Amino acid sequence: MDASKKELADSGNLKIEWAKNHMPVLEQIRKEFEAEKPLKGRRIAMALHVEAKTAVLVETLAAGGANVAITGCNPLSTQDDVAYALDCKENISCCAKYDCTNAEYYEAIDKVLDMEPDITIDDGADLIFKLHKERRDLLPKIIGGCEETTTGIHRLMAMQKEGALEMAVLAVNDAQTKFMFDNRYGTGQSAWDGIMRTTNLLVAGKTVVIGGYGWCGRGIAMRAAGLGAEVVVTEINPVRALEARMDGYRVMPMANAAAIGDIFVTTTGNCDVISTEHFLKMKSGAILANAGHFNVEIDLEGLKKMSTDIKTVRKNIKEYTINKNQTESREQNSNKSGNKHEIKINVLADGRLVNLAAGDGHPAEVMDMSFANQALSVKYIAQNKLSHGVHKVPAEIDEWVASLKLKSMSIEIDRLTDKQRCYTDDWEAGT
Repeated sequence: MDASKKELADSGNLKIEWAKNHMPVLEQIRKEFEAEKPLKGRRIAMALHVEAKTAVLVETLAAGGANVAITGCNPLSTQDDVAYALDCKENISCCAKYDCTNAEYYEAIDKVLDMEPDITIDDGADLIFKLHKERRDLLPKIIGGCEETTTGIHRLMAMQKEGALEMAVLAVNDAQTKFMFDNRYGTGQSAWDGIMRTTNLLVAGKTVVIGGYGWCGRGIAMRAAGLGAEVVVTEINPVRALEARMDGYRVMPMANAAAIGDIFVTTTGNCDVISTEHFLKMKSGAILANAGHFNVEIDLEGLKKMSTDIKTVRKNIKEYTINKNQTESREQNSNKSGNKHEIKINVLADGRLVNLAAGDGHPAEVMDMSFANQALSVKYIAQNKLSHGVHKVPAEIDEWVASLKLKSMSIEIDRLTDKQRCYTDDWEAGT
């Protein structure tokens, strides 16, 4: 190994070691896997964000006896030093790289699938999509898979509804010890970490517009308020909109919020949450970031077409300049007169996941629970025959992860007495 590669491997291993030291639940599972080898002979293909916490999961699966091949699930979320360090480890191959093209991204997924896996782990369902569209010959060999994120679950449910899903998948994202903590506290902290380290600007006193009030949106809103921002939420779901208002935030359509926002963060998992009509209403200098899985929430193609100038003004920040008068004239096919009115819009990380493309992702303590769910779900798939379709993570896995996490935090909780258990189970007891 030459000096530069050794330096890369050393850097990656230091990051992995740091994450491992803050993931006690997954560490306990790794020790159990090492002793029991529940995944012996299994081939696991993964498409996840290749960074330090993911590497700890990969090492855990390999410790359980599996051969693991992994690539990225986002062109900008791979950390090259971690990827190289993983690729140097026994029974692990990694073909992810930072800032790959779309063609390279899908080529890497193909390389991972070339191992002819028994089990898959996905974040966004691109690997499963590839299997069903182009690598169908591999489907009969697969006994099941896991899906990490909300967007991926939505895609899989759509496949299932159409009768197109030809494998069993555990919805790891929907485990309580995943979405209630990873999506809310993980995204809440890591999205702002990515935004603040990228812009080096103050959040306090600004108006932050959050597109979507699911678990990720809740977390980002909570942290924005804690940083001193005025928070505005846009929603399509009346119940979530009501919840956001009761939580103390202003609620309005994006068409109205566009004119008052200083920072915009999308978290819906849908496309065109911020579109051309909204760009024209924005303040010059507005900052746009995305915390949803795919880079479709901000209409970047529309923004490019509207812009008279595009330049990189800081690492992970592109400034788009719109001449409002010219744009309005083109759209209305009229010759408006007036002074030149430029709007400068700053887009972070090309609209990709800001917490990973411009930061280090979720804190290790949160991913400890998410990846503990992944490891135990893979073991469950290996030991049980599941029918095709999307399945819930067994409740006992969820509760076991929560119990281990509490224990690692030196927290004890009450238990029901025999009398309380009988009272809970009885329907005759009244006043």
